[in-house]
Amino acid sequence: MFLWVDDLRKPPSDKYIWVQSTFQAIGSITDCRKHRPTEQIVIDLDHDSGDFYQYGGDYIKILDWMEEQGIDDIAIHLHTMNPVGRENMRRIIQHNGWKQIY
Repeated sequence: MFLWVDDLRKPPSDKYIWVQSTFQAIGSITDCRKHRPTEQIVIDLDHDSGDFYQYGGDYIKILDWMEEQGIDDIAIHLHTMNPVGRENMRRIIQHNGWKQIY
């Protein structure tokens, strides 16, 4: 599953599932892991959730949730334009030894 997490920008292709809130992203990941446990998950993250903040916070919270759940088999790409947010997200990814796609 390819998951595009962004409040405004549409995914670059039809292969992505587009979600706009942290809760939607967590739900999509949980659903995929439950119903298609062998499917590789790739998430492409923005940082700032804008108007969707009330639905789980900024998208860095997805990484916090993954850390809490012990999830370590999801590849991550960051497309955020927020330099501070990008560095904070990158720090979490590196701390956990997760696969980051550039």
